[in-house]
Amino acid sequence: MIIIKTREEIGQMRAAGQAVAKILELLQANIRPGVNTGTLNAIAEEECKKRQAIPLFKNYPHPRAGKNPFPAAICASVNEEVVHGIPGTRVLKEGDIISIDFGLLLDGYAGDAAITVPVGEVSEEALRLIRYTEKTLFKGIHEARNGNRLGQVSHAIQKYAEEHGFSVVRDFVGHGIGRRMHEDPPVPNYGKSDRGPVLKEGMTIAIEPMLNIGTYNVYTQADDWTVVTRDGSLSAHFEHTIAITDRGPEILTLR
Repeated sequence: MIIIKTREEIGQMRAAGQAVAKILELLQANIRPGVNTGTLNAIAEEECKKRQAIPLFKNYPHPRAGKNPFPAAICASVNEEVVHGIPGTRVLKEGDIISIDFGLLLDGYAGDAAITVPVGEVSEEALRLIRYTEKTLFKGIHEARNGNRLGQVSHAIQKYAEEHGFSVVRDFVGHGIGRRMHEDPPVPNYGKSDRGPVLKEGMTIAIEPMLNIGTYNVYTQADDWTVVTRDGSLSAHFEHTIAITDRGPEILTLR
């Protein structure tokens, strides 16, 4: 069931989204060669404590029974890692790219966003992937308008990404968001424009394209969480939480 939010609830989500944006900005400022991903996670956890916010990812249940919950506040996915990378002792080096996915719950409402950041000097190929993944996100957001079908968002993302030579990951999609991180509807990053529910004022969704330089096929590593490209090619990930309003899409996690 899709939950329509009141203006007051969207205001609460805006506050959560701005907290997410500020913490991501701080994390980005700390990304450089020699920093390990566990340090970035510690920063996110400390910032949540300062705001009396709950990190959404920490202890999030695994979708398969019997598997361990996610152990950290951020997903830190490096190079060929697409999503759900577990932060730890890995040291970032010059030329890497890192995707940071982060969400929190503030006063009972969720915000969720992701960025991909170059580590020092990186290849032109990597910069192009980062640039077009973020542009692809905004192509999708542009279509997230009252009266449009959700498929128009999905189709715009896929079309723009593939026009520029990138593949769109199909195994993981965006989602509705509100009092919980994952609500209806699922938000695919591919598909036909005439599919999906009609977007209505008060809907809140997280749009999060993941683009690969090579194939869109992925697999999950032995830690049961980290998803990587099957061909070892670079991947990038951007995400915003948005609200459907009578004035068009409002990005609640815009920095």
